[in-house]
Amino acid sequence: MKSMRTFLNESTIQYENSDEMLVSRIPILLWIQMVYVATMILQNVKELLILPDIFFTMTYVLHALLHWNSFRLTRSRSWLYFLIQGLLILTCALLLPEGSPAVLIGLLPILIGQSVGLYYHKRKITFVFLFCVFIFCYAQLYLGKMPDLLLLIPLFLLMLIIVIAYALLFFEQVHARLRTQNFLKDLEKAHRKVEELTLANERQRMARDLHDTLAQGVAAFVMQLDAADEFISQGNIRRSQEIIQQSMSQARSLLADARRAIDNLRMKSSSDLDFRESLTDEIQRFFQATGINVYPKIQMVSQMSRMLMEHSLYIVSESLTNVAKHAKADKVWVTVTERNNRIEIEVKDNGTGFDTSQIGKQAGHYGLLGLYERVRLIGGQLQITSTSRGTRIIIEASIHKGDKL
Repeated sequence: MKSMRTFLNESTIQYENSDEMLVSRIPILLWIQMVYVATMILQNVKELLILPDIFFTMTYVLHALLHWNSFRLTRSRSWLYFLIQGLLILTCALLLPEGSPAVLIGLLPILIGQSVGLYYHKRKITFVFLFCVFIFCYAQLYLGKMPDLLLLIPLFLLMLIIVIAYALLFFEQVHARLRTQNFLKDLEKAHRKVEELTLANERQRMARDLHDTLAQGVAAFVMQLDAADEFISQGNIRRSQEIIQQSMSQARSLLADARRAIDNLRMKSSSDLDFRESLTDEIQRFFQATGINVYPKIQMVSQMSRMLMEHSLYIVSESLTNVAKHAKADKVWVTVTERNNRIEIEVKDNGTGFDTSQIGKQAGHYGLLGLYERVRLIGGQLQITSTSRGTRIIIEASIHKGDKL
């Protein structure tokens, strides 16, 4: 943990060139000017001392300049700053004896208040306090004004209390602002980290999609073409034609998968994505690639969140892909309805069906498990029923739940 001195020195560095630090010193400088005017009036009412007034003014200006630059001068050997300032105050008091009460009562508490803001350490503040008390008493003793000491001490203590309260309040505000700045910096770092992780996850998703669609599809396509070439060289034209037809079908499927991956990437960057249009485009691509008739029915009124929209589109896309690969169907019904702030998506086909108890148990077939995972992410429910007359997939989720995720 950093000490309070280090902490305040850091705050000094951060605020030194800012308008806020300038504003914080203006009240003290105004007070120093008032003390100067009061001292000159008290001194020159009884006797005009031109030469002492000149030396007093020069010494006083030096004191004000040191105070203005105190946040730079106290970074190292701060004790030297307090020593010099204390001696300058003593010199000012001795140069104008009649105005010395204004100098001592007006400036020494300011010096003690600076030590509170700089050190925040009882022992060091006590040393500065005793040093200022010594200057106060010594000036009174040297000027022969000890009888006035009983009257001046209460005024000195009252002024000291006011200045210390101001110093504590001001530096507590500096402390709070510095904590806020550090918090904002940490928040910015965390935001950059989240962006980096998001980018890394997106790259992994892109790599996974490319591997699962383009890479594997092209590899299988090349293998089939090699086999067809081999059969042609053997003179088996019929078998090579069968393989070529299979390759053509696979190429169309691969093209559809590639378009779907590209559309998913575009969907991430689109700010005006419309669920109805996106779902219609997905169905149209499915029909062009497979020739299977699709009967859509979309009844949506509320605006869906980006997360819910993306997962819903993927769920429909994966369901249609499963129909094309496994169902042997010639008709598909896609229904999207909204009831009581909940969305319900149904994908139904008239295919051969499958055994739902085998979901997730067959190696290499993880599409339906992906559906379960996406439904879990949007806080929804998934129901899959399948018979020899077809398969029915129903997803239900809260529209507002998608906004929170």
